[in-house]
Amino acid sequence: MQDINQSILSIALLASFADGKKAEAEREQIRKIMESLQSQENEFDMAELYQDVLLKRTDLAAAANRIKEHSHKLLAYEMAVCVCEADGVMTEDERQFLQALKNQLGLDDVESEQLAEAAHEIAAVTPTAAGTVVASMPNVPEAQLDKSILNYSILNGALELLPQSWASMAIIPLQIKMVFEIGKAHGYQLDKGHISEFLTTAGVGMTSQYLEQFGRKLIGGLLGQIAGGMGKGIGRAATGMAFSFATTYALGQLAKRYYAGGRQMDTAVLRDTFQNLLGPARNLQQQYLPQIQQRASTLDAGSIMNMVRNGPA
Repeated sequence: MQDINQSILSIALLASFADGKKAEAEREQIRKIMESLQSQENEFDMAELYQDVLLKRTDLAAAANRIKEHSHKLLAYEMAVCVCEADGVMTEDERQFLQALKNQLGLDDVESEQLAEAAHEIAAVTPTAAGTVVASMPNVPEAQLDKSILNYSILNGALELLPQSWASMAIIPLQIKMVFEIGKAHGYQLDKGHISEFLTTAGVGMTSQYLEQFGRKLIGGLLGQIAGGMGKGIGRAATGMAFSFATTYALGQLAKRYYAGGRQMDTAVLRDTFQNLLGPARNLQQQYLPQIQQRASTLDAGSIMNMVRNGPA
């Protein structure tokens, strides 16, 4: 299974660089994430895997040819689609990469298009609001904002526990929706582009965040449980940590400070503040793990798409 994991991770990394436009800062973020995924469970060196992809010591054909089982081929293709869709924009280079991957894996058009459509539907969701919001002070009580941030955090932690790879695709749109609602409460009418830039500036890269979520699932053995649809089981990851809780909670608290302060933080302050908020958020995720696990047991495909569009209930 380690060889399969290595091949699928290689394909996911190749997908992350398919557009050829990754800035040095984003490459460094991806490198750190790969190193963070290193554990005793891995028989291969994650840093070396990253270097092999970055320096083109491995290629798409070699990685794809090592994958023999059809279910693993579908998983590899789905991962690549999700990585290419992570920032909500599919470039022509990424489309060509996915077409080449489909050909290398020998997948037919019907099944590959079904996977692509599901990922695109989630990534394409854009937060909207009617009218223009003008306010000098929040029109939502701070306690209500904190409750909303906690609800988003529990939901995103639950999504990370699910065995379906595409479930993690919903985490970033939900983070965008959360920030949108916080900005609106403070009198700002935000679009998806602004919020995406805010996340990236804070150090929460979309592509790298998805790679991290996917890597944890793959290495933890959770993605092997892909048969039979969404299901109710939450697999081995239920005994571990739902890291996306902490990321979402810290991001929500950062957004609350940022928009309450009139968007005055520069890049360095934003990133330092986010990192300082992560510590307390990780302590909270330990506290809320039972609620995260319980929420994961109630989720299905329909409810997830509804929450991506409308936010958690």
